[in-house]
This record gives sequence, structure tokens and C-alpha cells, in this order.
Amino acid sequence: MQDLVDIEFDELLKIVKKLPKSKLTKLKLELDQVYRIGKENTLAKLLLQGPTLSKSQLIKIAKTRKSINQWRLK
Repeated sequence: MQDLVDIEFDELLKIVKKLPKSKLTKLKLELDQVYRIGKENTLAKLLLQGPTLSKSQLIKIAKTRKSINQWRLK
């Protein structure tokens, strides 16, 4: 069981600002889990965490698109 400590917001803010970057990142992740951001950002999160294309895949797509466009113009 955790004891509750009565800390003013300003005091808490000072403590948080003194944290090293690694601990601050860890705190942010923990807060994000506790207080999930609303559903309006669900799609943005999904897209940002989704798969990405490699440079070679992008080049292959560009070549294919160019070939298809040349074929359609004939």
C-alpha cells in the first residue's frame, strides 16, 4: 500500500524539472499509460506506429508507377 504525500503543485513541478532526461521519459510514459490521450489521437498513434517503406521499396514503386503511366499513354 502506498502512502499519500501532500505536495503542492509548484513543489512537484520543481522536483520533476530536476529529474534527468531518462527518468523524465520514464515518468512521461507512465503518465501516458495512466491518463490515456483521448480517442481523437488514436488514428494518429496508429499511423505513427505503423510499418514504413524502405528506400528501395519507394524506388521500386516509383519505377512501377512510371512504367504504368508510359503504358497508359501509348
